Amino acid sequence: MGKRVLVLHAGRDGRTYCAHLELSGQTRSADSTIRSFCALIRALPRAEGRLWNTAKVRDFSIGVQAERQPFSYEIALAAETVKAASEVNARIVFTVYAPERTEKQPGILSEIPRSI
Repeated sequence: MGKRVLVLHAGRDGRTYCAHLELSGQTRSADSTIRSFCALIRALPRAEGRLWNTAKVRDFSIGVQAERQPFSYEIALAAETVKAASEVNARIVFTVYAPERTEKQPGILSEIPRSI
């Protein structure tokens, strides 16, 4: 995949090996990122393609950093994106990260009135 991909982690994760990758540079959307990865996977040489095909987990993870506002946020994926992921036997996973606490933003427990 060359310079088009950044390796965030590649190596052992317990008893198995894993790789966490990102595309180099900014991407416009989750759709374009997943489709770009699918194109790179389809173009892999035979030996590397076998590694992809024998992997136990093949996920495209879309990370979302939650905040208190706005109340909701939609990420819609095009049918072509879902199809492309399916064609390379990958799942699409949404990872939602909890809002970060700040001094101005107390934890939930401190917001609950205590009557005991």
